[in-house]
Amino acid sequence: MLFNDRRWVVMTFLFLGILISYVDRGNLSVAANAIMKDFQFSAPRMGVLLSSFFWTYALFMIPAGFLVDRFGIKSTYLIGLGLWSVASALIGVAGGFWQLVLLRALLGLGESIAPVASIAYIKRNFAEEEQGLPTAIYIGGALVGPAIGTFVGAALLEPLGWRLLFIATGLAGALWLIPWAVVAPKHKRAEPVAAVAMAEAGPRVNWFSVVATPLFWAVTLGAFFYSYYWYFILTWVPSYLLTVHGYSNIKMGTVLSVPLAVTAVTSLVAGTVADRVIKKTGAAPLAVRKAFVAGGFLCGCTIVVLAWRPAGAPLLPLFLLSMGGMGFGVSNYWALTHLFTTAQSIGRAMGYQNMVAQLAGVAAPIVTGFLVGAEQRFTTAILIAGCSPLIAASVLLLWLRQGQIDRVKGMLGQG
Repeated sequence: MLFNDRRWVVMTFLFLGILISYVDRGNLSVAANAIMKDFQFSAPRMGVLLSSFFWTYALFMIPAGFLVDRFGIKSTYLIGLGLWSVASALIGVAGGFWQLVLLRALLGLGESIAPVASIAYIKRNFAEEEQGLPTAIYIGGALVGPAIGTFVGAALLEPLGWRLLFIATGLAGALWLIPWAVVAPKHKRAEPVAAVAMAEAGPRVNWFSVVATPLFWAVTLGAFFYSYYWYFILTWVPSYLLTVHGYSNIKMGTVLSVPLAVTAVTSLVAGTVADRVIKKTGAAPLAVRKAFVAGGFLCGCTIVVLAWRPAGAPLLPLFLLSMGGMGFGVSNYWALTHLFTTAQSIGRAMGYQNMVAQLAGVAAPIVTGFLVGAEQRFTTAILIAGCSPLIAASVLLLWLRQGQIDRVKGMLGQG
């Protein structure tokens, strides 16, 4: 009972860690127009800057998985959050484009630990039929973080300026390190499932055989196109609302933060309901979670309507439908990862999946920046982002099969 209670204490801090990470990475999107004005950056140049975080974030996902598998989540998370808090604060004193790029890259390096550590902890400490709720809590941090960051950032941007905004949020997030050092589990004692599994592992995994499976490509394409949608929302939609619709900073923050908060709630509800359906009916976890993912992602596609909304038109209902609908799929999407991985491989598998997701984070800001151009035309960029959830849902429905899962899980568990 004590261990079970402690699991939720740790989940609370994992939620807060992810929340802080999304606040720190999202500040640049909130301050993008102000920074472009101060440094005279073009839209394509700003797209590269928005993308730079994801260069290292994607690159270090798999190494982060190895570190988590080897050393556990306590020390790796301490180092990661410490690094990204310092990098975030230093953005406030940057003097030019390349300094900003370097600090955003350091921010991505530090944050690469956070999602891998969170999913690994869930995998190793929660049974398969109860993983939806803790996954939803973790995802909640990734949704509440942008909601809080967008609203608070927009509110503080004018009175503080963008430099003090980065300094204040970067240093405030570092306060998380103190309680984490106390409550975080030690690797060997608090994560016995992983320790035993790693000790009992047989020959090395034949990763070439894993790559050849349809499941591998379902996961790869699903992660990329699901994430493209979100990174378009989080990186360029604030500027879209300010430039195309003439919103004030406060109105922009509200119109984005409210749907993000609703998405966190729908994600939590969907994860909880899916767990209960699986437990009470005995339905296959794969079928239940795929149904939630497909329905939620199809709702997300409604963002394409934004391409035909005239300047000044009400946008909150559309964002609520699209982003809130995505919430029904998002927690169950990440819970699917638990179905085809083993305790000893979760760090690396999650590292790969998140690396692919962050490649979408590299692509979305750059592609959007070039499509928008000096004319501030967002139509094509919106259509691409709106079609992305449909592609993700399609490959997961068609290629993610129980037979393939059993095959790959056997490779990972015995290979």
